Amino acid sequence: MTVTIIGAGLGGLVLARVLHRHGIAAEVYEAEASPAARRQGGMLDIHPWNGQPALEAAGLTEGFRNLVLPGRESSRVVDRHGTVLLDQPDDGTGERPEVQRGELRQLLLDSLPPGTVHWGHKVAGVRSLGDGGHEVHLADGTSFGTTLLVGADGAWSKVRPLLSAAVPEYVGVSVVETFLFDGDARHPAAAKVVGAGALYALAPGKGFVAHRESGGTLHTYAQLFKPRDWLAGADAATVTARVAEEFAGWAPELTALVTESDTPPVLRRLCTLPAGHRWDRVPGVTLLGDAAHLMPPNGEGANLAMLDGAELGQALAAHPGDVETALAEYERAMFARAAAEAEDEDIYAIMFGEDAPHGMVAMLTGA
Repeated sequence: MTVTIIGAGLGGLVLARVLHRHGIAAEVYEAEASPAARRQGGMLDIHPWNGQPALEAAGLTEGFRNLVLPGRESSRVVDRHGTVLLDQPDDGTGERPEVQRGELRQLLLDSLPPGTVHWGHKVAGVRSLGDGGHEVHLADGTSFGTTLLVGADGAWSKVRPLLSAAVPEYVGVSVVETFLFDGDARHPAAAKVVGAGALYALAPGKGFVAHRESGGTLHTYAQLFKPRDWLAGADAATVTARVAEEFAGWAPELTALVTESDTPPVLRRLCTLPAGHRWDRVPGVTLLGDAAHLMPPNGEGANLAMLDGAELGQALAAHPGDVETALAEYERAMFARAAAEAEDEDIYAIMFGEDAPHGMVAMLTGA
């Protein structure tokens, strides 16, 4: 049996690695041209209840530990004037060590046999062959069949329509992503306000969430409650200027996180699948990660995707010759896990609610 995985994100790669450890072949198809085709997001806190067990199942705990950046579990909350309302240093007792997403992805890639990932293979569509098999059509016009298809291809999954008619819906939050490099030397005021780990500069309906990454990089997400078409088609200069207008009157060391960006701003719109999204069992195909249970970023997405990949790989290894039993077992646990996560308190209501930034202080302190 060869497992065909669409998408070389963290979840798909954990699945491929766990299968490899159990002697099961996997082929991963990824639209990006190479591992370096784009930035792979920022910092990830890897949780002991999902991400860490997934990496243990992949046999990569030691490698993961070697990637941890010390001090990054610190958190700071400030108001629009830069006044510090909460400063929680990383005292070394935290349970959620921080790593760079790109470095973790590379660790997973390096753990796979050469040629496992087929780069530059964009999937245009998939169709059922009616016997549990499926045909995958690539953007270059080629196609191939597979007996087991896994959609690990994120929010706009090409595999999901085989199982579900659900499509992601906008949640009302637009995010502008920026980077300041060598912050301590080149952007000292911004670096000082961000601190050693995570910064939450919040007000009702808007704010900055920033992280200190390796090499003094300051990675920022300016987040605003806006209509879906806000800044549609705008160029980089217009996006920067409009975001700066939204934060007029804020402390200059905070607005500098956007206005002094060393990269063009990237505008994203947060979307979600319906809470409790699930489907009836369809032979020969399943989903993991955002393809299965997309939610607004809350620190759990990558962790959940990795655990999905680990548990699916373990289920397939535990039921050799009985793929359908393995898929049913995996989906039952995954559906329950995703539904429980969807029931948790809305982090965006906490961060950007009417009492912001005090709601975030209360959440972090347990008050």
